[in-house]
Amino acid sequence: MGFAGATSATTCSRRRFLGGLTALAAAPLLPAAAPRPARGEPALVEAHLAAAPAAVQLVPEGYPATAVWAYNGTTPGPVLRARQGDRLRISVENRLGEDTTVHWHGVRVPNAMDGVPVLTQPPIRPGERFVYEFALPDAGTFWYHPHQRSFEQIARGLAGAIVVEEREPPRVDRDLVWVLADWRLDAGAALRGGFGDFMDMSHAGRIGNTVTLNGRVPERFAVRAGERIRLRLINTASARIFALEFRGHRPRVIALDGQPVVPYEPADGVVLLAPAQRADIVLDMTAAPGTRHEVRDLFYRGREYRLLELAYSEEPALARRDAPVELPPNPIPEPDLSSAERHSIVLGGGMMGSMRGLPRGKAWAMNGRAGGCGEGAASFEPLVVLRLGRSYVLAIENDTAWHHPMHLHGFSFRVLSRNGRPSARREWRDTVLLDPRERVEIAFVADNPGDWLLHCHVLDHAAGGLTAVLRVT
Repeated sequence: MGFAGATSATTCSRRRFLGGLTALAAAPLLPAAAPRPARGEPALVEAHLAAAPAAVQLVPEGYPATAVWAYNGTTPGPVLRARQGDRLRISVENRLGEDTTVHWHGVRVPNAMDGVPVLTQPPIRPGERFVYEFALPDAGTFWYHPHQRSFEQIARGLAGAIVVEEREPPRVDRDLVWVLADWRLDAGAALRGGFGDFMDMSHAGRIGNTVTLNGRVPERFAVRAGERIRLRLINTASARIFALEFRGHRPRVIALDGQPVVPYEPADGVVLLAPAQRADIVLDMTAAPGTRHEVRDLFYRGREYRLLELAYSEEPALARRDAPVELPPNPIPEPDLSSAERHSIVLGGGMMGSMRGLPRGKAWAMNGRAGGCGEGAASFEPLVVLRLGRSYVLAIENDTAWHHPMHLHGFSFRVLSRNGRPSARREWRDTVLLDPRERVEIAFVADNPGDWLLHCHVLDHAAGGLTAVLRVT
């Protein structure tokens, strides 16, 4: 499989891994860390996560297992399942040889539970534990990952899904999680080193050469004609952007970054996922029994590839569900645009941009200031100070030649406009993708006090300077 910007040193042949492979009966399922709570009153859902080295079979049998870092021995880690309004209590044990933390991406948590080392908590030292506990105000699809040396720890496999069910989930035949990741492997399926390489940092980031779905190179996903599937797509890659085309099918997007949207079919039929973004889609299996249909990733021009096949069984078609699926909104405060205070943030630097005046080892800046990647963020002066309870509009301008998925901790925000044109859906997101030279306006209510990170989720970019602190007081 190729990708934009690939070099001979990092191009690994997907065909070699797939050659002669007997098709998988289905994409691998994910382990569950907590039982689905019973309906009724809000529950306390408890789980334990141990971050430790492990060996997993990312690629087909016949190749060695790959040495990774994993939660509870798997990558991705166990799915944390709860219901809207429940509380999560997760004990995290560090069995690595370095510090770590866990960030609950997209969940609106109290600042002390945000998982940013030094800024919101002491890092979890090797051999130590830390207990996170917080309520789940929003239903949706979220994920968890370290915020300590994220550019390496996530790329080594530390990530997992969080599913917060609606109080009345929509009726579908299957509700499934697809965790997408990519890896930079050598010909023997070993993970290549070079984490934090300046070439990656100043260009598109550490894009891998092998894509996995739920921790395995996929070949085939078994379906039955007539069934309706809710797919929770999560992009945990360090830098890769996915543009998934479900050939012969019409995916309907019902949520973005865990937040419901008015259901729509993408104009080009392609579901776009930048690093850290999620999309819930409804996929009706309308093709004939016994047929095969490709799911392709089209994002990098000239480097398109088949992710897997939708493989229809020979069973007779199920009675189709025709009722539309629309999710209820989550309780996010609506920003008052008439009184909102406005701030401008300009992303600069990178290859083909100006890196003059940046500290050694940095390649990027926000408003001329190069930040860190969480570890030293507590020493930062905040880029912007916000008043608790007020509405804000941030105009973020990407004055670089590269894509930047910008993630705001602690909040979901409305996407108001792109390049001065109103957003078609005004969707809620926690991570917004900015194309090169693009300007995006987002709006939110600063209702969560504390110091919060705003950073690029191309993780080498975050480490290389695209990290800042917003202070809410």
